[in-house]
Amino acid sequence: MPELYDVITMGRIGVDLYPLQTGLPLARVDTFGKFLGGSPTNVAVAAARLGRRTAVVTRTGRDAFGDYLHQQLREFGVDDRWVTPVDAYPTPVTFCEIFPPDDFPLYFYRRPKAPDLEIHTSELDLDAIRSARVFWMTGTGLCAEPSRTATLAALRARDRSGLTVFDLDWRPMFWDDGSAGPTARYREALALATVAVGNLDECEIATGEREPYAAARALIAAGVELAVVKQGPEGVLAVHRDGTVADVPPLPVEVVNGLGAGDAFGGALCHGLLAGWETGRIMRYANAAGAIVASRLACSPAMPFPYEVEAALTAGAVTSRPTGATP
Repeated sequence: MPELYDVITMGRIGVDLYPLQTGLPLARVDTFGKFLGGSPTNVAVAAARLGRRTAVVTRTGRDAFGDYLHQQLREFGVDDRWVTPVDAYPTPVTFCEIFPPDDFPLYFYRRPKAPDLEIHTSELDLDAIRSARVFWMTGTGLCAEPSRTATLAALRARDRSGLTVFDLDWRPMFWDDGSAGPTARYREALALATVAVGNLDECEIATGEREPYAAARALIAAGVELAVVKQGPEGVLAVHRDGTVADVPPLPVEVVNGLGAGDAFGGALCHGLLAGWETGRIMRYANAAGAIVASRLACSPAMPFPYEVEAALTAGAVTSRPTGATP
């Protein structure tokens, strides 16, 4: 029998090099911090911080940055057994600029190809993926082969069992102009998922709908049981196939860097779904987790512990930098 994981995520990984000076363009930044990055990887870190047993399926370069990512995953308590090296491509690096409260340009260095797009179906532990209580995949995993076929194979192995989450994760710069359109790929994956999570831009790519309620209804019509539509400063909308609706406002926060907030939200979403909470409680908890990370500089080391999320919910806001936050 395979070992049982609470959460297995699959997809992007890399090194985040974030400026330690805010409000400056990269050309004027002198110092950077180095962090574990990649959205599904950060979701695994976030869920681990909340006490869940997690693992990530991805690939790095066979290089020093790849070694660093393995080290970081282990330190964060994420199983790295399915993180394998690719000889042909270097580990990706991502830079950002930080202009609070809402401007955080990203610069991805994933050429000629990112190792995490070299995941092959033959290398997947489908028994482990099938038995995980939550399996989390992303839209980026559908942008190129062999990752696309491997991601769909993992979804088919799940056969809509347990909680199968599709993070819509639309990154247009990753898609080859010569490839089939993303909407068709997204619809294929939605038919195999039970939960969909995305912001308004991502929902529009997946469904053609941008109005939150229309987008949620379209995601459910495409096959999922629960549609989660993130609306930034307007909060989050969750609609379940059974008619349950939760429209939750954001938690007030002084934003330092908003880039990791969605990944913290994702890890907390997994945690709440596994706990069997009602939808409104899950959304409030996930909002609080995201707000905490938005109040910090980095992504992975900024993921909150349960006591920090509970403190923010009790206070009704993220009022100060919690103990242990990244400076």
